[in-house]
Amino acid sequence: MDQYHRSHTKKVNAGTGGRRRKFRDKKLAHMGGVFTATKVSDKDVHVKKRTRGGNSGLKIKKAVSVNVVTKEGTKKAKITKVVESHNPEYVRMNIITKGAVLETNLGKVRVTNRVGQDGIINGVLVA
Repeated sequence: MDQYHRSHTKKVNAGTGGRRRKFRDKKLAHMGGVFTATKVSDKDVHVKKRTRGGNSGLKIKKAVSVNVVTKEGTKKAKITKVVESHNPEYVRMNIITKGAVLETNLGKVRVTNRVGQDGIINGVLVA
């Protein structure tokens, strides 16, 4: 159960002296997936993943380009590196996440989708 555990933020007792009990038990269906850690590379690498109900989805492990929405329309730009992210280690390791700012041949682009879950990278130009 990798991503299911949360810290206990409320007080332990109920205020009346009675002990606070657990609301419900953990379920396998509520467990999150493993972080994909999409990296900048010179070729695209996709992984097919089984999802709930037997369906399948794509995860992108390595990426070359990003779809950029501009005033003229949508263009595909080549990624050179990760410039800004919520985690400084991700900038150093060139890991792409939602909200990360990428350096491309069109300029700086902010990622707008969840990269590891969508299998594609979309973004908007940052002025």
